[in-house]
Amino acid sequence: MNALARTARDGYVVTWRNIVSIRRTPDTLTAATIQPIMFVLLFAYVFGGSLGGASYREFMIPGIFAQTVAFNCMFTTIGLANDLQKGIIDRFRSLPMSRVAVILGRTSSDLAVNAFGLLIMSICGLIVGWRIRGSITDAILGYLLLLLFAFAMSWIGAFIGLLISSVEAAQSAGMIWLFPVTFISSAFISAQNLPGPLRGFASWNPITTVADASRKFFGTPFPANLPQTTGWAADHSALYSMVCAIAIIAIFLPLAVWRYRRVASR
Repeated sequence: MNALARTARDGYVVTWRNIVSIRRTPDTLTAATIQPIMFVLLFAYVFGGSLGGASYREFMIPGIFAQTVAFNCMFTTIGLANDLQKGIIDRFRSLPMSRVAVILGRTSSDLAVNAFGLLIMSICGLIVGWRIRGSITDAILGYLLLLLFAFAMSWIGAFIGLLISSVEAAQSAGMIWLFPVTFISSAFISAQNLPGPLRGFASWNPITTVADASRKFFGTPFPANLPQTTGWAADHSALYSMVCAIAIIAIFLPLAVWRYRRVASR
C-alpha cells in the first residue's frame, strides 16, 4: 500500500473514532448548534428591526453561515489540545500510522460537525424568513464553498491546538483572533459602511467574500439601506474565497504536521 492510500485509510479510522466520540458526548453537537441559533435569533429579532426587518433577516443568514464555519475551527483546536492533554497523541505516536492521519481525521470529523451545523442553521433561517432564491445547483455550490472554507479554517485550528496543550488556554487563544476577523467583515453589515482602514481589511477578508459569495449562490438580496461591497474581491467573491481556502490549507497543513511531529518527538 502506497503512502497516500495508507494516509487515507488511517485518516478514515481517526475520523470514525472522532465521530463515535461525538455520538458518546452529544453535548459537542449541542455546542455546534446552540451558538448559531442564538446568533440567528439575536440578529433577526433584536437588531433586525432597526437594520431592515425581513430583508435584513435574509441578508444576515449567509453571514451567520460564514461566521459559524469559521468559529467551528475551535472544535479542532480544543479537540487536539484535549488529545494532547490526555496523552492520546502519545498513544497515536506509538502506532504504525501516518503522522498526517491524526490531524486529517480531526479536521474531517469536524467537517461533519460543520455540515450538521449548516443543516440546523438552514432550517432556522427558513423559520425566520430566509429563502434559497437561486437554482438548486447554485445552492449546492454555496454549501460546498462554505464546507471548503470550514475545512480550511480547521487547519488553522489544528495548528493552534497543537501549539497549546491546555484546553482552557486553547479556548482563549482561538477566540482572540476569531472575533475581530469575523466581525470586521460583511457577515452582518456592508463593508462599505466601515471607516477607511477597516473597510480595506473587510473588503479582502475571506469571511466577507465567503458571505457575499453565499448570498449570490443563494440569491439573497441586499437590504435597500446596505450598499453592496465593491472591489475586485467582491466582484470575484467565489473565486477569491476558493483561492483563500486553498491557500490556507496549503500554509497550515504543513505547519500543523510540522508541529505534530515536534510534539510527538518529545
